[in-house]
Amino acid sequence: MARKAHWQFLGLVLAVLGFILTAGTSGVNDWRLWYVDDTSVINSGVAWVGIWRACFLSHVFDTYEFCRSIRISDSFIPPEIAAGQVLCMTAIPIGIAGNLIAGYAVKDVYFNVNRRHIRWAFLLAGALYLLTAACTLIPVFWNVNSVLSNRTIDFPPEFHLPPAPNRQELGTGIIIGFGSSFLLIVSGLLFLSYRQPDRLQISDPEACSTEEEARGIPNLSTVTETVLEGIDNPMFMNGEKP
Repeated sequence: MARKAHWQFLGLVLAVLGFILTAGTSGVNDWRLWYVDDTSVINSGVAWVGIWRACFLSHVFDTYEFCRSIRISDSFIPPEIAAGQVLCMTAIPIGIAGNLIAGYAVKDVYFNVNRRHIRWAFLLAGALYLLTAACTLIPVFWNVNSVLSNRTIDFPPEFHLPPAPNRQELGTGIIIGFGSSFLLIVSGLLFLSYRQPDRLQISDPEACSTEEEARGIPNLSTVTETVLEGIDNPMFMNGEKP
């Protein structure tokens, strides 16, 4: 049975790595790179816009890296940023549940625990991994579309960002999001492709007997009945010879 789950073990490794990258996707600040012409405040000429914060480097303020938090309750927040906050936070508990179920199923396979629910555990883990990837891909693709369309965000004055950037580029957060989703999709498909060995799916004693007879293996119950009939024979009990 363990030989049947090597691909699922690989899928678990890929899923754990993909989950770590998924959590990292939510945390990085540079989903979108804003390039500006005025470098009087934004000295580097580029600002980083993530789903939780907007940052840039400046010598004007007390801190060299100036950042402002973006909250879902802010009136200026665009829908792709709000979706990123909600879906990325949703992906984390789903990914944790997928890893726990997948680890439990792989453990049962390698320790030869013949339980009927192993197949269902693999299916559930695969579905959770695909759902985690979807929660990451939706805001990633949405922000990619905003970057390619050079859509602006009406930041309030305290962010010290211009009304519109000169141009935009894809940031590290989007690239990591694509990578984590790819790993989770591959892992999910590996878990969904698991097939339980045929010998573990036979639960009917009559089916087992039929299969044994087809293979030329004596049925244990038949042998037992024959022995008992011999013991119950009166001639055998009296010790008489025929």
